[in-house]
Amino acid sequence: MLDIKFIRENPEAVKENIKKKFQEEKLPLVDQVLALDEENRAAITEASELRSQRNTLSKQVGMLMGQAKKDPSKLEEAEKAKAQVKANADRLAELEKKESELEEKIREIMLVIPNIIDASVPIGPDDSCNVEAARFGEPAAPEFEVPYHTEIMERFGGIDLDAAGRVAGNGFYYLLGDIARLHEAVLAYARDFMIDKGFTYCIPPFMIRSNVVTGVMSFAEMDAMMYKIEGEDLYLIGTSEHSVIGRYIDQILQEKDLPQTLTSYSPCFRKEKGAHGIEERGVYRIHQFEKQEMVVVCRPEESMEWYEKMWRFSVELFRSMEIPVRQLECCSGDLADLKVKSCDIEAWSPRQKKYFEVCSCSNMGDAQARRLKLRVKGGDGKTYLPHTLNNTVAAPPRMLIALLENNLQADGSVSIPKALQPYMGGKSAILPKE
Repeated sequence: MLDIKFIRENPEAVKENIKKKFQEEKLPLVDQVLALDEENRAAITEASELRSQRNTLSKQVGMLMGQAKKDPSKLEEAEKAKAQVKANADRLAELEKKESELEEKIREIMLVIPNIIDASVPIGPDDSCNVEAARFGEPAAPEFEVPYHTEIMERFGGIDLDAAGRVAGNGFYYLLGDIARLHEAVLAYARDFMIDKGFTYCIPPFMIRSNVVTGVMSFAEMDAMMYKIEGEDLYLIGTSEHSVIGRYIDQILQEKDLPQTLTSYSPCFRKEKGAHGIEERGVYRIHQFEKQEMVVVCRPEESMEWYEKMWRFSVELFRSMEIPVRQLECCSGDLADLKVKSCDIEAWSPRQKKYFEVCSCSNMGDAQARRLKLRVKGGDGKTYLPHTLNNTVAAPPRMLIALLENNLQADGSVSIPKALQPYMGGKSAILPKE
């Protein structure tokens, strides 16, 4: 969410940013919010003047009532002053109600106006305009055919989609045996990898209230992602950074305690509205999965440095498991409204002979901090808004696909990267059942 003062002083820049995000339908919102802001400021000014008059008139009434005891002619003047005090009080009540209504309308619009994107973001309407920035590792496809990931898992007796369908419906799965163990090994390794980078391990609440939801994401994202708990003001989290950032709602941090660096584990729950296509089968796009995340709260001047560090952590993690990856800069039209800058880390799929998304690193600027009323007290005693960032460390369903495909051998076995072997009881490979 932008600062209303920024919109007031830079309306054309805000409109140009909306155009860069290909959201022309939102252009009228800038003029609407400015008109409401002007009306609200006029109401605030009038209310302030009435409060000032109230003190003066109250003193005047008291003085006149005292004089009326000796001079009855002053009584009429006192009654007029009392009537003016009541009229002012009635008007002040109207203005306070108006202020509250206008502030709510302004906030509703402000939540929809997109954040200002960084100047380095490529301009384009959708993800087809995302730009490959770098590759890490040599992508290769083996001479033998690489089966679909669920077929690989089935060879190990490692997945049961039919039973999951009977129990919970489409978009769920049972993982079993070595595949389930490999899934947990990835999470445990990702956790320790980030702890070694100096991040604090965190297990957050898996449900959040609506004020936290609106503090960390846009309405469009919420509608497409979140499951609401019926009859309660609670939502199942779609990703753990929402709960982790929500920890700071209405807080004032001390500057000496920055940066806050957390790596969080959680299950995640997503509606995945609109998901379709062949790659949505199996465990690629599902309603429930587990995830290790990294979250940073830092000073504004440090956020781009942290952004660079964070996506590179993802690259380092995947390369340590011998998985080729590339970094893809997200274009303006592919950025969610709160994001200043974002990139995807995509893993190589030998089966598809192309890359697919496994991590998403985002710099949110001060948007989440403003929505959550998170502030930092500097050394000079003044408060300011910090920047927040998040990035996927590991989401095992997709990472598991990349791991299985890139480490599949001609005999059907899957080699275990050295980094994961301690988490697999020392195994260097897992063997199919048949």
